[in-house]
Amino acid sequence: MMRTSTGIFGWAAVIGAILVSQVPWSPAAADPMPKLDFAGSVTWLGQVPILVAVEKGFFKDEGLDVNVQVILSSSDRIRALTAGSVAFSNLGRSAVISEMARGNNSFFYFANVDDSPGSEGCWARAGFQSFPDLKGKKVAANTSAEVTMDGLLQNSGMSVRDVQFVNLSPNEMALALGRGDVDAACVWQPLLDNLKKAAPDGKLLGTDADTETYKRFGTMSSPDILIISRKLVEEHPDQARGLAAAIMRGADYVNQNPEAAAAAVAPLFRQPPDVVLAGIKNFKYYGSKGWREHMNKHTEQMQFLSLWLHRNKKIESAPEVKQWENTSFVPEL
Repeated sequence: MMRTSTGIFGWAAVIGAILVSQVPWSPAAADPMPKLDFAGSVTWLGQVPILVAVEKGFFKDEGLDVNVQVILSSSDRIRALTAGSVAFSNLGRSAVISEMARGNNSFFYFANVDDSPGSEGCWARAGFQSFPDLKGKKVAANTSAEVTMDGLLQNSGMSVRDVQFVNLSPNEMALALGRGDVDAACVWQPLLDNLKKAAPDGKLLGTDADTETYKRFGTMSSPDILIISRKLVEEHPDQARGLAAAIMRGADYVNQNPEAAAAAVAPLFRQPPDVVLAGIKNFKYYGSKGWREHMNKHTEQMQFLSLWLHRNKKIESAPEVKQWENTSFVPEL
């Protein structure tokens, strides 16, 4: 009989193979998903498509880790994006145009997913039935609502010079109106309802749906616009595409499933689902359907608003807003 000799190295290999076969196999840890936070608010229902995309896991489906950083001011949101603290935001375009006028090239705008003409208006105390009645009186407004106020004044052949304009924080308007510190105030929903409660015998003098802006573009005076980090788009276009796809999916979901959408985001707004649902039904959300034509309309409106801001000395120059537009990464859904 032939004898074989394994040798010390041979036995080591055999023993090693046995030991390895007894260790449970586990796959290598997956690479962490890119963290691309969103700057938004939980007081404005225009944010619902993005919040739905977070809550329903649409961003995770695109391989992205997106969390919400609650930043109430539009100007603070764009500062956060400029600093690299967040990757994208949905915010009032007046703040965006102001940054364009300053030469801020840290972002692109690429979509509008929410609009609600008629949800921003001016409410006057009892005794004032129209803007001509307010000549020489105190009228409060802030940010986009000032554009609405200007449009309503123009309808009456007036300008801001015909009233005592008071630049007031939106959260302070109801108290000021109720005390008589101002005679009328202009703001958006749901804060507009607070004005009605503060002066229940007052009168609605008009909304943004009564202005030249609405007649020309069918939009609010200064609706939201989605912006994204320029660096992200240029260095990681696949991630930018994933963000855009999830956002469009979120808007489509809200339109197709408003009840489920309201239930998903109600805890974020600290409101019952039925209250959020009622608010959602007063909004218009825009997803994948006809988004290119929709975006063209909003680019035209932004240029119109840029000229208004410059004419009214809100910005030093009127930027050519299309220089900040980039939709190259938005998927054709």
